[in-house]
Amino acid sequence: MKKNIKSILNKSTPLTLKVKDAAAIYHSIKVLPLVKDFTYNEFKKMVDKGPFTQSEWATMLHVSERTLQRYAKNNTVFATINAERALQIANIITEGKRTFGKTEIFYKWIKSNPYMLEGSLSFESLTTAFGIQMILTQLIRIQHGILA
Repeated sequence: MKKNIKSILNKSTPLTLKVKDAAAIYHSIKVLPLVKDFTYNEFKKMVDKGPFTQSEWATMLHVSERTLQRYAKNNTVFATINAERALQIANIITEGKRTFGKTEIFYKWIKSNPYMLEGSLSFESLTTAFGIQMILTQLIRIQHGILA
Protein backbone atom coordinates (compact mmCIF):
# COMPACT_ATOMS: atom_id res chain seq x y z
CA MET A 1 0.00 0.00 0.00
CA LYS A 2 2.84 2.42 0.81
CA LYS A 3 4.36 1.90 -2.62
CA ASN A 4 1.07 2.78 -4.29
CA ILE A 5 0.80 6.06 -2.39
CA LYS A 6 4.41 6.97 -3.17
CA SER A 7 3.95 6.21 -6.84
CA ILE A 8 0.84 8.37 -6.95
CA LEU A 9 2.56 11.25 -5.18
CA ASN A 10 5.61 11.04 -7.44
CA LYS A 11 3.60 11.52 -10.62
CA SER A 12 4.20 14.83 -12.29
CA THR A 13 0.52 15.72 -12.74
CA PRO A 14 -0.27 18.98 -10.96
CA LEU A 15 -3.04 19.07 -8.41
CA THR A 16 -5.48 21.93 -8.89
CA LEU A 17 -8.40 23.16 -6.88
CA LYS A 18 -11.37 24.71 -8.62
CA VAL A 19 -13.58 27.09 -6.69
CA LYS A 20 -17.09 27.73 -7.95
CA ASP A 21 -17.66 30.88 -5.93
CA ALA A 22 -15.01 33.52 -5.37
CA ALA A 23 -16.45 34.25 -1.92
CA ALA A 24 -14.99 30.95 -0.74
CA ILE A 25 -11.49 32.36 -1.20
CA TYR A 26 -11.98 35.55 0.80
CA HIS A 27 -12.39 34.08 4.27
CA SER A 28 -11.05 30.93 5.77
CA ILE A 29 -13.53 28.47 7.16
CA LYS A 30 -14.14 28.88 10.86
CA VAL A 31 -14.95 25.84 12.93
CA LEU A 32 -18.15 26.35 14.88
CA PRO A 33 -18.03 25.50 18.57
CA LEU A 34 -19.82 22.41 19.69
CA VAL A 35 -23.51 23.09 19.45
CA LYS A 36 -24.61 20.33 21.79
CA ASP A 37 -23.86 22.50 24.84
CA PHE A 38 -25.26 25.77 23.49
CA THR A 39 -27.29 27.20 26.39
CA TYR A 40 -29.60 30.18 26.61
CA ASN A 41 -26.92 32.18 28.46
CA GLU A 42 -24.59 31.84 25.45
CA PHE A 43 -27.47 32.79 23.17
CA LYS A 44 -28.23 35.84 25.35
CA LYS A 45 -24.64 37.07 24.90
CA MET A 46 -25.18 36.97 21.12
CA VAL A 47 -28.58 38.67 21.36
CA ASP A 48 -27.11 41.52 23.39
CA LYS A 49 -24.51 42.20 20.66
CA GLY A 50 -27.02 42.09 17.80
CA PRO A 51 -29.78 44.36 16.55
CA PHE A 52 -32.59 41.80 16.44
CA THR A 53 -35.55 41.59 18.83
CA GLN A 54 -36.62 38.43 20.60
CA SER A 55 -39.52 38.11 18.16
CA GLU A 56 -37.13 38.34 15.20
CA TRP A 57 -34.80 35.75 16.76
CA ALA A 58 -37.77 33.42 17.27
CA THR A 59 -38.67 33.82 13.58
CA MET A 60 -35.10 33.19 12.42
CA LEU A 61 -34.72 30.11 14.65
CA HIS A 62 -38.18 28.72 13.76
CA VAL A 63 -39.31 28.59 17.39
CA SER A 64 -41.98 30.50 19.27
CA GLU A 65 -41.24 33.42 21.56
CA ARG A 66 -42.67 31.31 24.38
CA THR A 67 -40.05 28.64 23.70
CA LEU A 68 -37.30 31.24 23.98
CA GLN A 69 -38.82 32.39 27.27
CA ARG A 70 -38.77 28.81 28.58
CA TYR A 71 -35.14 28.47 27.48
CA ALA A 72 -34.36 31.68 29.39
CA LYS A 73 -36.14 30.56 32.53
CA ASN A 74 -34.27 27.25 32.78
CA ASN A 75 -31.09 28.12 30.85
CA THR A 76 -32.00 25.21 28.60
CA VAL A 77 -29.68 23.74 25.98
CA PHE A 78 -30.85 24.59 22.46
CA ALA A 79 -31.69 21.92 19.91
CA THR A 80 -28.69 21.35 17.65
CA ILE A 81 -30.37 22.77 14.56
CA ASN A 82 -31.41 25.94 16.42
CA ALA A 83 -27.97 26.38 17.97
CA GLU A 84 -26.30 26.01 14.58
CA ARG A 85 -28.68 28.56 13.02
CA ALA A 86 -28.06 31.02 15.89
CA LEU A 87 -24.29 30.71 15.38
CA GLN A 88 -24.67 31.26 11.63
CA ILE A 89 -26.70 34.41 12.26
CA ALA A 90 -24.11 35.59 14.79
CA ASN A 91 -21.53 35.19 12.01
CA ILE A 92 -23.74 37.27 9.71
CA ILE A 93 -24.00 39.98 12.38
CA THR A 94 -20.19 40.00 12.73
CA GLU A 95 -19.76 40.32 8.95
CA GLY A 96 -22.46 43.01 8.84
CA LYS A 97 -20.61 45.01 11.48
CA ARG A 98 -17.32 44.50 9.61
CA THR A 99 -18.95 45.67 6.37
CA PHE A 100 -20.94 48.66 7.63
CA GLY A 101 -19.08 49.62 10.81
CA LYS A 102 -22.12 49.30 13.10
CA THR A 103 -24.70 46.60 13.61
CA GLU A 104 -27.48 49.21 13.47
CA ILE A 105 -26.48 50.14 9.91
CA PHE A 106 -26.42 46.46 8.96
CA TYR A 107 -29.90 46.09 10.47
CA LYS A 108 -31.24 49.01 8.43
CA TRP A 109 -29.58 47.55 5.32
CA ILE A 110 -31.16 44.11 5.71
CA LYS A 111 -34.57 45.65 6.50
CA SER A 112 -34.38 47.77 3.31
CA ASN A 113 -34.59 44.63 1.11
CA PRO A 114 -31.26 45.22 -0.68
CA TYR A 115 -30.80 44.11 -4.27
CA MET A 116 -28.08 41.71 -5.39
CA LEU A 117 -27.23 39.92 -8.63
CA GLU A 118 -29.38 36.91 -7.76
CA GLY A 119 -32.40 38.99 -6.70
CA SER A 120 -33.48 40.78 -3.56
CA LEU A 121 -32.54 40.02 0.00
CA SER A 122 -34.77 40.64 3.00
CA PHE A 123 -35.05 39.91 6.69
CA GLU A 124 -36.79 36.66 5.69
CA SER A 125 -33.53 35.59 4.04
CA LEU A 126 -32.22 34.99 7.57
CA THR A 127 -34.77 32.20 8.07
CA THR A 128 -33.14 29.76 5.63
CA ALA A 129 -29.64 28.37 5.22
CA PHE A 130 -29.64 29.43 1.55
CA GLY A 131 -30.71 32.96 2.47
CA ILE A 132 -28.01 33.22 5.13
CA GLN A 133 -25.41 32.19 2.55
CA MET A 134 -26.76 34.76 0.07
CA ILE A 135 -26.48 37.53 2.68
CA LEU A 136 -22.95 36.45 3.57
CA THR A 137 -22.01 36.43 -0.12
CA GLN A 138 -23.41 39.93 -0.61
CA LEU A 139 -21.63 41.29 2.47
CA ILE A 140 -18.33 39.91 1.20
CA ARG A 141 -19.00 41.42 -2.23
CA ILE A 142 -19.61 44.82 -0.64
CA GLN A 143 -16.39 44.48 1.39
CA HIS A 144 -14.50 43.93 -1.86
CA GLY A 145 -16.22 46.70 -3.79
CA ILE A 146 -18.56 44.55 -5.87
CA LEU A 147 -21.82 46.34 -5.17
CA ALA A 148 -24.20 44.64 -7.60
